[in-house]
Amino acid sequence: MNDSPLPETAPAAPSSNARQTKGALGIVWLVVFIDLLGFGIVLPVMPRQVEPYLAHLELTATAKGAVIGLLFSVFSLMQFVFSPVWGRISDRIGRRPVLLISLLGSVVFYALYGAAVTFDAAQAELAIGLVLLARIGAGIAGASVGTAAAVIADCTTREKRAKGMALIGIAFGAGFTFGPLIAYFGLALFSQAPWGVGALASGLSLVALLIAFFVFKETRDPENKAGKEFFSVAKTVEVLSMPTVGALVLIYFLAIFAFANFEATLALLTQAAFQMTDEDNFLVFATVGAVLTFAGGAYRPMVKKRSETALLKFGVVTMIFGLGGIGLVAYLASTPDSGAGRVLKPLFYLAMAVSVIGFAFVNPSVSALVSKRSDPARQGEVQGVNQAFASLGRILGPFLGSVLFQAEASRTLPYLAAVLTLLVVIAILPKVRK
Repeated sequence: MNDSPLPETAPAAPSSNARQTKGALGIVWLVVFIDLLGFGIVLPVMPRQVEPYLAHLELTATAKGAVIGLLFSVFSLMQFVFSPVWGRISDRIGRRPVLLISLLGSVVFYALYGAAVTFDAAQAELAIGLVLLARIGAGIAGASVGTAAAVIADCTTREKRAKGMALIGIAFGAGFTFGPLIAYFGLALFSQAPWGVGALASGLSLVALLIAFFVFKETRDPENKAGKEFFSVAKTVEVLSMPTVGALVLIYFLAIFAFANFEATLALLTQAAFQMTDEDNFLVFATVGAVLTFAGGAYRPMVKKRSETALLKFGVVTMIFGLGGIGLVAYLASTPDSGAGRVLKPLFYLAMAVSVIGFAFVNPSVSALVSKRSDPARQGEVQGVNQAFASLGRILGPFLGSVLFQAEASRTLPYLAAVLTLLVVIAILPKVRK
């Protein structure tokens, strides 16, 4: 990998086609938000809905955990594989058809999930198989976030690139705020009509599909047309070999890997430290989404005064303090004689908010820098590779975090691993400065 800094010499203005596409950023935000809203509704409810089928199969506790873990991780695995593919296809045929196909896939596979969880327990194998198929399909369909980032790159000048990329983070945050809230308030309904979860997620994706079909216009410059190699490891290696882009992708992977250690163990920590119920955890996750949304909104005006590299460093350092604080909460909760009982929960929420704010600054900063330092004709591909490695972080981070959480009584190891990972990021940061 060539680690020498590369001056940001990409074209300073978007294409004429992008300039004519008014409202494209708002449409992309709405599409990503609605799609993530459906994802956020299914995620907290799925383990509960799969549990009766696993109980009928009389699996061991370890086997049950493995099946649920597979259903969670296969979604991110498909995104790892297909994000670069969708990106290359969008560089070839345009952003609009890729977004439409991916939204249509979400409609179909969330509906399949809704149908799968209505089967009788006697058909447990079929039900779990269909849920797995639905998760695979939804992961493939949802692998178009890189394409959405490419739309933003098409429609923004270099000066406004980071501000535009922050929209995706805000959409993620809003989706993860309202998705768990809907799941929380719909628990009673979903227990009586389990198909309602998939139906609601499918219906929301259908709304996003209709909006994109009737309102969204193509943003890719027709003069920038990529090749026909869609599944190409060599192309991915080529992207990672671009000066500073490879380092940025590595930083993104490590940051998401660190944050995923926290996300995967959050519900376990709140139960161990504060005896929170599943319903309480829905509200905790909604709080995470709300902070992510707020921080994304705060990032947009700040990027006018600070460079992306400065905000990236701020985000990483902030994550270190926040995740270190979460580790401190875990340690104090495991030592009842510490005398910190009264301040433990406020400290937990403060550390959690600091962690999320830091992550909200890392996300758009990396995406904007990757976009600026890439060939305009390969925006979809490069953003797809970046999102693919983000998905890899979401696969490996939860696995390691879950293992480390159970490995030691103080429950601090996942957060220590996250902090050490981010210290590696600090060491890499000089490679991506101008």
